[in-house]
Amino acid sequence: MNEVFKNIKSRRSVRSFTAQSISKEDLVQIAEAGAWAPTGNNRQSFRFTILGREKIEALANVVGAQIGDLAYDFYKPAALILVSNDRGNSNGLADCACALQNIFLYAHSIGVGSVWINQFKLICDEAPVRAALGQIGIPAEHIVWGVAALGYAEQKNVTEPPRKAVIHFVE
Repeated sequence: MNEVFKNIKSRRSVRSFTAQSISKEDLVQIAEAGAWAPTGNNRQSFRFTILGREKIEALANVVGAQIGDLAYDFYKPAALILVSNDRGNSNGLADCACALQNIFLYAHSIGVGSVWINQFKLICDEAPVRAALGQIGIPAEHIVWGVAALGYAEQKNVTEPPRKAVIHFVE
């Protein structure tokens, strides 16, 4: 089987991480994998903001207060990559989704676990959240469409659940 397809089939969402850190070099490469994603009209207007544990905890407190879950913690990852895009880009969500898929697949290929965090697309313009995003350098004209929580998996999930997608071939 093709190595890329093996990687696609074996990647799983990880929601329990060890305390082990990820090297800065690996985090930069993971984000760079996202930057090579296709974009509508080749605009490449997304931004990748990488946070370590200290900043994650502060941001989790703001998000948790906003969503009414004071124990919210992004699953306690070693790092987060917030993927944002210019709100004027009509392809922003799709561009960020492609970038996140590249991030997840590359991270998995080097042994780093990941899970998609989805809350920001709904709350990123709430005043406290927007203020926190501004403090970490995300421009006001950007929407955070998705976040990759990254770390080393506490347990290896080797099961391959069945796929429910319908593949319909028409000749």
